[in-house]
Amino acid sequence: GRKKKTKVLNLIDRLVNYKASVCLFIKNLCVPFDNNLAERDLRMIKVKTKVSGCFLSEEGAQEYLTIMSYIGTAHKHGINAFTAIREALLGNSDIIFN
Repeated sequence: GRKKKTKVLNLIDRLVNYKASVCLFIKNLCVPFDNNLAERDLRMIKVKTKVSGCFLSEEGAQEYLTIMSYIGTAHKHGINAFTAIREALLGNSDIIFN
Protein backbone atom coordinates (compact mmCIF):
# COMPACT_ATOMS: atom_id res chain seq x y z
CA GLY A 1 0.00 0.00 0.00
CA ARG A 2 0.90 3.64 0.02
CA LYS A 3 2.68 5.45 2.83
CA LYS A 4 0.64 7.13 5.52
CA LYS A 5 0.67 10.94 5.25
CA THR A 6 1.64 13.14 8.16
CA LYS A 7 -0.85 15.48 9.80
CA VAL A 8 0.86 18.44 8.13
CA LEU A 9 0.54 16.95 4.64
CA ASN A 10 -3.12 16.08 5.29
CA LEU A 11 -3.77 19.69 6.34
CA ILE A 12 -2.00 21.04 3.24
CA ASP A 13 -4.03 18.72 1.00
CA ARG A 14 -7.29 19.84 2.64
CA LEU A 15 -6.39 23.51 2.29
CA VAL A 16 -5.56 23.03 -1.39
CA ASN A 17 -8.71 21.00 -2.11
CA TYR A 18 -11.03 23.37 -0.22
CA LYS A 19 -9.28 26.67 -0.99
CA ALA A 20 -12.49 28.34 -2.22
CA SER A 21 -14.38 27.42 0.96
CA VAL A 22 -11.50 28.30 3.28
CA CYS A 23 -11.05 31.75 1.74
CA LEU A 24 -14.74 32.53 1.21
CA PHE A 25 -14.71 35.03 4.10
CA ILE A 26 -12.36 37.23 2.02
CA LYS A 27 -14.86 37.59 -0.84
CA ASN A 28 -18.07 37.57 1.21
CA LEU A 29 -17.94 39.68 4.38
CA CYS A 30 -21.10 37.99 5.72
CA VAL A 31 -19.19 34.72 6.15
CA PRO A 32 -17.45 34.50 9.55
CA PHE A 33 -13.70 33.93 9.65
CA ASP A 34 -14.07 31.00 12.01
CA ASN A 35 -16.67 28.73 13.56
CA ASN A 36 -16.04 29.80 17.15
CA LEU A 37 -19.70 30.75 17.64
CA ALA A 38 -20.73 27.09 17.57
CA GLU A 39 -17.86 26.18 19.85
CA ARG A 40 -18.82 28.92 22.33
CA ASP A 41 -22.36 27.55 22.51
CA LEU A 42 -21.02 24.13 23.46
CA ARG A 43 -18.50 25.53 25.91
CA MET A 44 -21.24 26.75 28.28
CA ILE A 45 -22.60 23.22 28.57
CA LYS A 46 -19.16 21.89 29.43
CA VAL A 47 -18.64 24.62 32.05
CA LYS A 48 -22.05 23.93 33.63
CA THR A 49 -21.26 20.21 33.80
CA LYS A 50 -17.79 20.88 35.22
CA VAL A 51 -19.02 23.27 37.93
CA SER A 52 -22.01 21.27 39.12
CA GLY A 53 -20.55 17.84 38.36
CA CYS A 54 -23.58 16.75 36.37
CA PHE A 55 -27.23 17.46 35.77
CA LEU A 56 -29.62 15.92 38.31
CA SER A 57 -31.93 14.52 35.65
CA GLU A 58 -32.18 14.21 31.90
CA GLU A 59 -35.27 16.43 32.01
CA GLY A 60 -33.29 19.14 33.81
CA ALA A 61 -30.53 18.92 31.23
CA GLN A 62 -33.07 19.24 28.40
CA GLU A 63 -34.69 22.28 30.03
CA TYR A 64 -31.30 23.92 30.56
CA LEU A 65 -30.36 23.31 26.91
CA THR A 66 -33.70 24.66 25.68
CA ILE A 67 -33.26 27.88 27.66
CA MET A 68 -29.62 28.30 26.62
CA SER A 69 -30.53 27.66 22.98
CA TYR A 70 -33.25 30.32 23.15
CA ILE A 71 -30.90 32.83 24.77
CA GLY A 72 -28.16 32.02 22.25
CA THR A 73 -30.53 32.56 19.33
CA ALA A 74 -31.72 35.85 20.84
CA HIS A 75 -28.12 37.00 21.24
CA LYS A 76 -27.33 36.11 17.61
CA HIS A 77 -30.28 38.29 16.55
CA GLY A 78 -29.02 41.19 18.67
CA ILE A 79 -31.66 40.86 21.40
CA ASN A 80 -30.74 41.20 25.06
CA ALA A 81 -31.16 37.92 27.00
CA PHE A 82 -33.28 39.61 29.69
CA THR A 83 -35.60 41.09 27.06
CA ALA A 84 -35.91 37.74 25.28
CA ILE A 85 -36.77 35.89 28.50
CA ARG A 86 -39.24 38.58 29.58
CA GLU A 87 -41.00 38.44 26.21
CA ALA A 88 -41.08 34.63 26.30
CA LEU A 89 -42.70 34.69 29.74
CA LEU A 90 -45.26 37.18 28.41
CA GLY A 91 -46.09 34.75 25.60
CA ASN A 92 -44.18 36.52 22.83
CA SER A 93 -41.35 34.05 22.29
CA ASP A 94 -41.38 34.77 18.52
CA ILE A 95 -39.56 38.07 19.16
CA ILE A 96 -36.21 36.46 18.40
CA PHE A 97 -37.32 35.47 14.90
CA ASN A 98 -38.61 38.88 13.77
